[in-house]
Amino acid sequence: MRLLSGLLKKFIRNGRLRVYDPAGAVHEFGSGIGGPMVTIRLHDKALSRKLALNPELVAAEAYMDGTLTCEDGATVHDFLELFSVNRSGLASAGSQKLLRRAWRGVKRWQQSNPLGVAAKNVRHHYDLSTDLFRLFLDDGLNYSCAYYRDPEADTLEDAQQAKLVHIAAKLRLEPGMHVAEIGSGWGSLAIHLASQCGAKVTAINVSPEQLAISRQRVEAAGVADRVTFFERDYRDIEGRFDRVVSVGMMEHVGTAYFDTYFAKVRDMLTDDGFAMIHAIGRMTPPGTTGPFIRKYIFPGGYVPAMSEVFASLERVGLWAADNEILRLHYYYTIRHWRQRFAARRAEAAKLYDERFCRMWEFYLSAVELGFLHGSNMVFQLLLSRQRDAVPIVRDYIVDAERAMTDARSTAAPQAAE
Repeated sequence: MRLLSGLLKKFIRNGRLRVYDPAGAVHEFGSGIGGPMVTIRLHDKALSRKLALNPELVAAEAYMDGTLTCEDGATVHDFLELFSVNRSGLASAGSQKLLRRAWRGVKRWQQSNPLGVAAKNVRHHYDLSTDLFRLFLDDGLNYSCAYYRDPEADTLEDAQQAKLVHIAAKLRLEPGMHVAEIGSGWGSLAIHLASQCGAKVTAINVSPEQLAISRQRVEAAGVADRVTFFERDYRDIEGRFDRVVSVGMMEHVGTAYFDTYFAKVRDMLTDDGFAMIHAIGRMTPPGTTGPFIRKYIFPGGYVPAMSEVFASLERVGLWAADNEILRLHYYYTIRHWRQRFAARRAEAAKLYDERFCRMWEFYLSAVELGFLHGSNMVFQLLLSRQRDAVPIVRDYIVDAERAMTDARSTAAPQAAE
Protein backbone atom coordinates (compact mmCIF):
# COMPACT_ATOMS: atom_id res chain seq x y z
CA MET A 1 0.00 0.00 0.00
CA ARG A 2 2.99 2.33 0.33
CA LEU A 3 2.89 3.76 -3.21
CA LEU A 4 -0.89 4.11 -3.23
CA SER A 5 -0.98 5.64 0.25
CA GLY A 6 1.58 8.22 -0.80
CA LEU A 7 -0.52 9.23 -3.79
CA LEU A 8 -3.81 9.32 -1.86
CA LYS A 9 -2.31 11.42 0.95
CA LYS A 10 -1.20 14.03 -1.58
CA PHE A 11 -4.41 14.56 -3.48
CA ILE A 12 -7.41 13.61 -1.31
CA ARG A 13 -8.12 16.82 0.59
CA ASN A 14 -11.91 17.01 0.38
CA GLY A 15 -14.13 14.30 1.85
CA ARG A 16 -12.70 11.07 3.19
CA LEU A 17 -11.65 7.76 1.68
CA ARG A 18 -11.43 4.65 3.83
CA VAL A 19 -9.55 1.77 2.19
CA TYR A 20 -9.53 -1.84 3.39
CA ASP A 21 -6.47 -3.56 1.95
CA PRO A 22 -6.48 -7.32 1.13
CA ALA A 23 -5.14 -8.11 4.61
CA GLY A 24 -8.06 -6.29 6.23
CA ALA A 25 -6.06 -3.29 7.46
CA VAL A 26 -7.79 0.10 7.27
CA HIS A 27 -6.21 3.23 5.72
CA GLU A 28 -7.94 6.64 5.80
CA PHE A 29 -7.31 9.73 3.69
CA GLY A 30 -8.82 13.22 3.52
CA SER A 31 -10.20 15.87 5.83
CA GLY A 32 -13.77 14.59 5.95
CA ILE A 33 -14.97 18.05 4.84
CA GLY A 34 -16.18 19.21 1.43
CA GLY A 35 -16.79 15.82 -0.12
CA PRO A 36 -18.40 12.42 0.37
CA MET A 37 -17.30 9.75 2.85
CA VAL A 38 -16.47 6.62 0.86
CA THR A 39 -15.32 3.15 1.88
CA ILE A 40 -13.75 0.74 -0.61
CA ARG A 41 -12.14 -2.68 -0.29
CA LEU A 42 -9.24 -3.99 -2.39
CA HIS A 43 -9.36 -7.75 -3.00
CA ASP A 44 -6.09 -8.20 -4.90
CA LYS A 45 -2.62 -7.74 -3.39
CA ALA A 46 -1.21 -6.36 -6.64
CA LEU A 47 -3.99 -3.82 -7.04
CA SER A 48 -2.60 -1.06 -4.81
CA ARG A 49 0.60 -0.80 -6.88
CA LYS A 50 -1.34 -0.77 -10.16
CA LEU A 51 -3.69 1.91 -8.82
CA ALA A 52 -0.76 4.10 -7.83
CA LEU A 53 0.69 3.96 -11.34
CA ASN A 54 -2.48 4.44 -13.42
CA PRO A 55 -5.44 5.17 -11.10
CA GLU A 56 -7.95 6.34 -13.73
CA LEU A 57 -7.83 3.16 -15.79
CA VAL A 58 -7.05 0.63 -13.08
CA ALA A 59 -9.81 1.83 -10.73
CA ALA A 60 -12.36 1.38 -13.52
CA GLU A 61 -11.10 -2.07 -14.47
CA ALA A 62 -10.92 -3.18 -10.84
CA TYR A 63 -14.51 -2.07 -10.25
CA MET A 64 -15.62 -3.84 -13.44
CA ASP A 65 -13.82 -7.06 -12.39
CA GLY A 66 -14.97 -6.93 -8.76
CA THR A 67 -11.48 -6.62 -7.27
CA LEU A 68 -12.43 -3.13 -5.99
CA THR A 69 -15.78 -2.92 -4.22
CA CYS A 70 -17.64 -0.08 -2.51
CA GLU A 71 -18.79 -0.79 1.05
CA ASP A 72 -20.66 0.71 4.03
CA GLY A 73 -23.42 1.99 1.74
CA ALA A 74 -21.10 3.79 -0.69
CA THR A 75 -21.72 3.55 -4.45
CA VAL A 76 -19.40 3.87 -7.40
CA HIS A 77 -20.96 7.29 -8.01
CA ASP A 78 -19.87 8.34 -4.48
CA PHE A 79 -16.38 6.97 -5.18
CA LEU A 80 -16.08 8.91 -8.43
CA GLU A 81 -17.51 12.05 -6.84
CA LEU A 82 -14.78 11.89 -4.21
CA PHE A 83 -12.15 11.74 -6.93
CA SER A 84 -13.96 14.44 -8.89
CA VAL A 85 -13.87 16.99 -6.08
CA ASN A 86 -10.14 16.25 -5.66
CA ARG A 87 -9.29 16.10 -9.38
CA SER A 88 -6.88 19.04 -9.35
CA GLY A 89 -4.77 17.34 -6.70
CA LEU A 90 -4.56 14.12 -8.70
CA ALA A 91 -3.52 15.97 -11.86
CA SER A 92 -0.72 17.75 -10.00
CA ALA A 93 0.84 14.54 -8.65
CA GLY A 94 4.26 13.90 -10.20
CA SER A 95 3.48 10.38 -11.40
CA GLN A 96 0.28 11.59 -13.06
CA LYS A 97 2.06 14.46 -14.79
CA LEU A 98 4.47 11.96 -16.34
CA LEU A 99 1.59 9.72 -17.39
CA ARG A 100 -0.26 12.60 -19.07
CA ARG A 101 2.90 13.68 -20.85
CA ALA A 102 3.20 10.17 -22.26
CA TRP A 103 -0.45 10.20 -23.38
CA ARG A 104 0.03 13.54 -25.13
CA GLY A 105 2.98 12.06 -26.99
CA VAL A 106 0.76 9.43 -28.61
CA LYS A 107 -2.38 11.58 -28.84
CA ARG A 108 -2.57 11.67 -32.63
CA TRP A 109 -2.13 7.91 -32.82
CA GLN A 110 -4.85 7.33 -30.22
CA GLN A 111 -7.26 9.52 -32.20
CA SER A 112 -6.38 8.26 -35.65
CA ASN A 113 -9.68 7.86 -37.50
CA PRO A 114 -8.96 7.18 -41.17
CA LEU A 115 -11.68 5.75 -43.38
CA GLY A 116 -12.66 2.30 -42.16
CA VAL A 117 -11.08 2.69 -38.73
CA ALA A 118 -13.47 5.56 -37.94
CA ALA A 119 -16.48 3.36 -38.65
CA LYS A 120 -15.05 0.53 -36.53
CA ASN A 121 -14.49 2.90 -33.59
CA VAL A 122 -18.02 4.30 -33.80
CA ARG A 123 -19.63 0.86 -34.07
CA HIS A 124 -17.81 -0.23 -30.90
CA HIS A 125 -20.31 1.90 -28.98
CA TYR A 126 -23.30 2.62 -31.18
CA ASP A 127 -23.87 -0.91 -32.46
CA LEU A 128 -24.74 -2.11 -28.99
CA SER A 129 -28.32 -3.34 -28.75
CA THR A 130 -30.84 -0.55 -29.14
CA ASP A 131 -32.74 -2.26 -26.32
CA LEU A 132 -29.92 -1.18 -24.00
CA PHE A 133 -30.31 2.48 -24.97
CA ARG A 134 -34.10 2.26 -24.61
CA LEU A 135 -33.56 1.53 -20.91
CA PHE A 136 -32.34 5.06 -20.16
CA LEU A 137 -32.85 7.40 -23.13
CA ASP A 138 -36.00 9.39 -23.85
CA ASP A 139 -38.69 8.03 -26.14
CA GLY A 140 -37.01 9.67 -29.15
CA LEU A 141 -33.67 7.91 -28.47
CA ASN A 142 -31.75 11.19 -28.37
CA TYR A 143 -28.23 10.28 -27.23
CA SER A 144 -26.81 13.79 -26.92
CA CYS A 145 -27.06 16.81 -24.64
CA ALA A 146 -30.63 17.94 -23.96
CA TYR A 147 -31.71 21.55 -23.45
CA TYR A 148 -33.10 22.43 -20.02
CA ARG A 149 -35.17 25.52 -19.38
CA ASP A 150 -35.93 24.43 -15.80
CA PRO A 151 -33.51 21.65 -14.77
CA GLU A 152 -35.42 20.71 -11.64
CA ALA A 153 -38.83 20.54 -13.33
CA ASP A 154 -38.12 19.43 -16.90
CA THR A 155 -38.37 15.73 -17.66
CA LEU A 156 -35.78 14.18 -19.94
CA GLU A 157 -38.44 14.04 -22.67
CA ASP A 158 -39.19 17.76 -22.20
CA ALA A 159 -35.53 18.69 -22.45
CA GLN A 160 -34.79 16.54 -25.49
CA GLN A 161 -37.78 17.95 -27.34
CA ALA A 162 -36.60 21.46 -26.39
CA LYS A 163 -33.17 20.59 -27.86
CA LEU A 164 -34.72 19.65 -31.21
CA VAL A 165 -36.72 22.88 -31.24
CA HIS A 166 -33.65 24.93 -30.29
CA ILE A 167 -31.60 23.46 -33.12
CA ALA A 168 -34.41 23.85 -35.65
CA ALA A 169 -34.82 27.50 -34.65
CA LYS A 170 -31.12 28.14 -35.22
CA LEU A 171 -31.24 26.54 -38.67
CA ARG A 172 -33.92 28.99 -39.86
CA LEU A 173 -35.41 26.46 -42.25
CA GLU A 174 -38.00 27.06 -44.94
CA PRO A 175 -40.13 24.29 -46.47
CA GLY A 176 -38.28 22.47 -49.22
CA MET A 177 -34.77 23.33 -48.01
CA HIS A 178 -32.28 20.47 -48.27
CA VAL A 179 -30.45 19.59 -45.06
CA ALA A 180 -27.47 17.27 -44.66
CA GLU A 181 -27.12 15.65 -41.24
CA ILE A 182 -23.68 14.28 -40.34
CA GLY A 183 -24.12 11.56 -37.74
CA SER A 184 -27.86 10.94 -37.49
CA GLY A 185 -28.19 8.77 -34.38
CA TRP A 186 -31.58 7.04 -34.31
CA GLY A 187 -33.14 9.67 -36.56
CA SER A 188 -34.98 11.99 -34.16
CA LEU A 189 -33.55 15.24 -35.50
CA ALA A 190 -34.09 14.24 -39.14
CA ILE A 191 -37.71 13.32 -38.37
CA HIS A 192 -38.23 16.62 -36.55
CA LEU A 193 -36.76 18.76 -39.34
CA ALA A 194 -38.84 16.95 -41.97
CA SER A 195 -42.14 16.78 -40.09
CA GLN A 196 -42.06 20.14 -38.29
CA CYS A 197 -40.07 22.32 -40.72
CA GLY A 198 -40.87 20.76 -44.10
CA ALA A 199 -37.21 20.12 -44.90
CA LYS A 200 -35.74 17.41 -47.08
CA VAL A 201 -33.04 15.59 -45.09
CA THR A 202 -30.11 13.52 -46.28
CA ALA A 203 -28.60 11.85 -43.21
CA ILE A 204 -25.45 9.75 -42.88
CA ASN A 205 -24.28 7.35 -40.21
CA VAL A 206 -21.75 4.51 -39.99
CA SER A 207 -23.73 2.41 -37.47
CA PRO A 208 -25.88 -0.27 -39.17
CA GLU A 209 -27.80 -0.80 -35.90
CA GLN A 210 -28.83 2.85 -35.70
CA LEU A 211 -29.62 3.08 -39.39
CA ALA A 212 -31.96 0.08 -39.25
CA ILE A 213 -33.96 1.65 -36.41
CA SER A 214 -33.90 5.08 -38.06
CA ARG A 215 -35.45 3.77 -41.27
CA GLN A 216 -38.22 2.10 -39.28
CA ARG A 217 -38.88 5.33 -37.40
CA VAL A 218 -39.15 7.59 -40.47
CA GLU A 219 -41.65 5.15 -41.97
CA ALA A 220 -43.71 5.23 -38.78
CA ALA A 221 -43.52 9.05 -38.70
CA GLY A 222 -44.74 9.30 -42.29
CA VAL A 223 -41.71 11.22 -43.57
CA ALA A 224 -39.88 8.48 -45.49
CA ASP A 225 -40.36 10.51 -48.67
CA ARG A 226 -38.41 13.41 -47.15
CA VAL A 227 -35.67 11.65 -45.18
CA THR A 228 -32.97 9.45 -46.69
CA PHE A 229 -30.34 7.62 -44.65
CA PHE A 230 -27.00 6.44 -46.00
CA GLU A 231 -24.34 4.27 -44.36
CA ARG A 232 -21.49 6.59 -45.20
CA ASP A 233 -18.48 8.37 -43.72
CA TYR A 234 -18.70 12.16 -43.63
CA ARG A 235 -15.75 12.36 -46.01
CA ASP A 236 -17.76 10.59 -48.69
CA ILE A 237 -20.80 12.89 -48.77
CA GLU A 238 -21.42 14.51 -52.14
CA GLY A 239 -23.54 17.51 -53.09
CA ARG A 240 -24.32 20.96 -51.70
CA PHE A 241 -27.00 21.74 -49.16
CA ASP A 242 -28.91 24.73 -47.78
CA ARG A 243 -28.05 23.62 -44.26
CA VAL A 244 -25.65 21.19 -42.64
CA VAL A 245 -26.23 19.94 -39.09
CA SER A 246 -24.06 17.70 -36.95
CA VAL A 247 -24.96 16.75 -33.39
CA GLY A 248 -22.59 14.77 -31.18
CA MET A 249 -20.37 13.63 -34.04
CA MET A 250 -17.33 15.93 -33.98
CA GLU A 251 -16.14 14.14 -30.82
CA HIS A 252 -15.40 11.13 -33.05
CA VAL A 253 -13.34 13.02 -35.66
CA GLY A 254 -9.93 13.21 -33.95
CA THR A 255 -7.51 16.15 -33.91
CA ALA A 256 -5.71 15.10 -37.09
CA TYR A 257 -8.97 15.38 -39.03
CA PHE A 258 -10.48 18.64 -37.77
CA ASP A 259 -9.49 20.48 -40.94
CA THR A 260 -10.85 17.65 -43.08
CA TYR A 261 -14.14 17.75 -41.18
CA PHE A 262 -14.65 21.51 -41.36
CA ALA A 263 -13.48 21.67 -44.98
CA LYS A 264 -16.11 19.06 -45.84
CA VAL A 265 -18.77 21.13 -44.03
CA ARG A 266 -17.64 24.21 -45.99
CA ASP A 267 -17.75 22.38 -49.32
CA MET A 268 -21.21 20.96 -48.63
CA LEU A 269 -22.79 24.38 -48.10
CA THR A 270 -24.43 26.50 -50.77
CA ASP A 271 -23.04 30.01 -50.97
CA ASP A 272 -25.82 31.41 -48.75
CA GLY A 273 -26.18 28.31 -46.56
CA PHE A 274 -24.92 27.69 -43.06
CA ALA A 275 -24.17 24.85 -40.67
CA MET A 276 -24.95 24.11 -37.02
CA ILE A 277 -22.33 22.03 -35.17
CA HIS A 278 -23.24 20.70 -31.70
CA ALA A 279 -20.42 18.95 -29.82
CA ILE A 280 -18.78 18.44 -26.46
CA GLY A 281 -15.84 20.74 -25.83
CA ARG A 282 -13.47 21.61 -23.02
CA MET A 283 -12.79 25.02 -21.50
CA THR A 284 -9.16 24.07 -20.82
CA PRO A 285 -6.22 23.89 -23.26
CA PRO A 286 -5.90 20.86 -25.56
CA GLY A 287 -5.54 17.58 -23.71
CA THR A 288 -6.11 13.87 -24.17
CA THR A 289 -8.96 11.40 -23.74
CA GLY A 290 -9.01 9.60 -20.40
CA PRO A 291 -7.74 6.01 -20.57
CA PHE A 292 -10.99 4.34 -19.44
CA ILE A 293 -13.16 6.24 -21.94
CA ARG A 294 -10.59 5.69 -24.69
CA LYS A 295 -10.26 1.94 -24.11
CA TYR A 296 -13.80 0.88 -23.25
CA ILE A 297 -16.33 3.50 -24.33
CA PHE A 298 -15.25 5.74 -27.24
CA PRO A 299 -12.06 4.48 -28.94
CA GLY A 300 -10.70 7.17 -31.20
CA GLY A 301 -12.81 9.82 -29.47
CA TYR A 302 -11.60 13.23 -28.32
CA VAL A 303 -13.27 16.29 -26.80
CA PRO A 304 -11.71 19.36 -28.46
CA ALA A 305 -10.57 22.56 -26.81
CA MET A 306 -12.20 25.66 -28.26
CA SER A 307 -8.76 26.86 -29.35
CA GLU A 308 -8.43 23.76 -31.54
CA VAL A 309 -11.87 24.31 -33.06
CA PHE A 310 -11.35 27.96 -33.94
CA ALA A 311 -7.81 27.41 -35.22
CA SER A 312 -9.23 24.84 -37.65
CA LEU A 313 -12.01 27.20 -38.75
CA GLU A 314 -9.37 29.83 -39.50
CA ARG A 315 -7.39 27.40 -41.61
CA VAL A 316 -10.34 26.23 -43.72
CA GLY A 317 -11.89 29.69 -44.11
CA LEU A 318 -15.29 29.40 -42.41
CA TRP A 319 -17.11 32.20 -40.63
CA ALA A 320 -18.02 31.46 -37.02
CA ALA A 321 -21.32 33.30 -37.10
CA ASP A 322 -22.42 32.31 -33.61
CA ASN A 323 -21.28 30.18 -30.68
CA GLU A 324 -23.44 29.21 -27.71
CA ILE A 325 -21.92 27.44 -24.72
CA LEU A 326 -24.16 25.04 -22.81
CA ARG A 327 -22.31 24.62 -19.53
CA LEU A 328 -24.53 22.45 -17.31
CA HIS A 329 -27.13 21.07 -19.71
CA TYR A 330 -25.23 17.83 -20.27
CA TYR A 331 -24.76 17.34 -16.53
CA TYR A 332 -28.53 17.34 -16.08
CA THR A 333 -28.97 15.09 -19.13
CA ILE A 334 -26.53 12.44 -17.95
CA ARG A 335 -27.89 12.62 -14.40
CA HIS A 336 -31.24 11.53 -15.85
CA TRP A 337 -29.54 8.77 -17.88
CA ARG A 338 -27.62 7.45 -14.86
CA GLN A 339 -30.71 7.38 -12.66
CA ARG A 340 -32.76 5.64 -15.35
CA PHE A 341 -30.02 3.09 -16.00
CA ALA A 342 -29.80 2.33 -12.26
CA ALA A 343 -33.57 1.82 -12.06
CA ARG A 344 -33.46 -0.75 -14.89
CA ARG A 345 -30.05 -2.25 -14.23
CA ALA A 346 -31.40 -5.78 -13.95
CA GLU A 347 -32.70 -5.56 -17.52
CA ALA A 348 -29.28 -4.38 -18.74
CA ALA A 349 -27.67 -7.36 -17.02
CA LYS A 350 -29.99 -9.70 -18.93
CA LEU A 351 -28.95 -8.07 -22.20
CA TYR A 352 -25.23 -8.26 -21.39
CA ASP A 353 -23.69 -9.23 -18.03
CA GLU A 354 -22.67 -7.92 -14.62
CA ARG A 355 -19.25 -6.69 -15.77
CA PHE A 356 -20.88 -4.71 -18.58
CA CYS A 357 -23.29 -3.10 -16.10
CA ARG A 358 -20.43 -2.06 -13.83
CA MET A 359 -18.61 -0.59 -16.83
CA TRP A 360 -21.65 1.47 -17.74
CA GLU A 361 -22.21 2.60 -14.16
CA PHE A 362 -18.62 3.81 -14.08
CA TYR A 363 -18.98 5.48 -17.50
CA LEU A 364 -22.22 7.34 -16.76
CA SER A 365 -21.02 8.57 -13.37
CA ALA A 366 -17.63 9.64 -14.70
CA VAL A 367 -19.03 11.71 -17.57
CA GLU A 368 -21.80 13.22 -15.43
CA LEU A 369 -19.24 14.44 -12.91
CA GLY A 370 -16.99 15.68 -15.70
CA PHE A 371 -19.70 18.17 -16.60
CA LEU A 372 -20.29 19.15 -12.97
CA HIS A 373 -16.74 19.46 -11.61
CA GLY A 374 -14.52 19.12 -14.67
CA SER A 375 -13.80 21.17 -17.77
CA ASN A 376 -16.41 19.74 -20.13
CA MET A 377 -19.25 21.69 -21.72
CA VAL A 378 -21.20 21.67 -25.00
CA PHE A 379 -20.89 24.22 -27.79
CA GLN A 380 -23.24 25.00 -30.67
CA LEU A 381 -21.55 26.74 -33.58
CA LEU A 382 -23.17 28.39 -36.59
CA LEU A 383 -20.76 28.34 -39.54
CA SER A 384 -21.04 29.88 -42.99
CA ARG A 385 -19.07 30.55 -46.15
CA GLN A 386 -20.35 34.14 -46.35
CA ARG A 387 -20.41 36.68 -43.55
CA ASP A 388 -24.10 37.58 -44.08
CA ALA A 389 -25.58 34.07 -44.41
CA VAL A 390 -26.74 34.12 -40.78
CA PRO A 391 -28.89 37.05 -39.49
CA ILE A 392 -26.75 39.70 -37.84
CA VAL A 393 -28.63 39.54 -34.52
CA ARG A 394 -29.63 36.46 -32.53
CA ASP A 395 -33.24 37.55 -32.03
CA TYR A 396 -34.38 35.29 -34.86
CA ILE A 397 -33.46 32.20 -32.81
CA VAL A 398 -35.53 33.22 -29.80
CA ASP A 399 -38.46 34.34 -31.96
CA ALA A 400 -38.50 31.09 -33.94
CA GLU A 401 -38.09 28.96 -30.84
CA ARG A 402 -41.02 30.62 -29.10
CA ALA A 403 -43.19 30.32 -32.19
CA MET A 404 -42.39 26.60 -32.53
CA THR A 405 -43.02 25.96 -28.83
CA ASP A 406 -46.32 27.86 -28.90
CA ALA A 407 -47.44 26.00 -32.02
CA ARG A 408 -46.64 22.67 -30.39
CA SER A 409 -48.49 23.63 -27.20
CA THR A 410 -51.55 24.68 -29.21
CA ALA A 411 -51.53 21.52 -31.30
CA ALA A 412 -51.21 19.14 -28.33
CA PRO A 413 -54.70 19.71 -26.83
CA GLN A 414 -56.27 19.49 -30.29
CA ALA A 415 -54.50 16.18 -30.93
CA ALA A 416 -55.79 14.89 -27.60
CA GLU A 417 -59.36 15.69 -28.58
